[in-house]
Amino acid sequence: MAETDRQLGRRLEQVIMDLLERRAATSSICPSDAAREAYEGDDGGWRALMEPARRAAWRLVAAGKAEVTQAGRPVTQTQARGPIRIRRLSR
Repeated sequence: MAETDRQLGRRLEQVIMDLLERRAATSSICPSDAAREAYEGDDGGWRALMEPARRAAWRLVAAGKAEVTQAGRPVTQTQARGPIRIRRLSR
């Protein structure tokens, strides 16, 4: 059975949180880390998961579980241009 977009989104959210839990509190990940971790093949197909991984990151931001940064500073979705990083929300 094929995975729905919603199921993929939830799985990517969980992958992002799992990756962040394995790192220091101040560390961040790239959406490509989550895409590679979630991809079930051994070729370059993970690239197709990049946009879904970015969308998952923004949902985690909206839920108060993570923040997206550029140059080490938190950014909003409308401010973000180019590569982003994801880290646990600062407490």
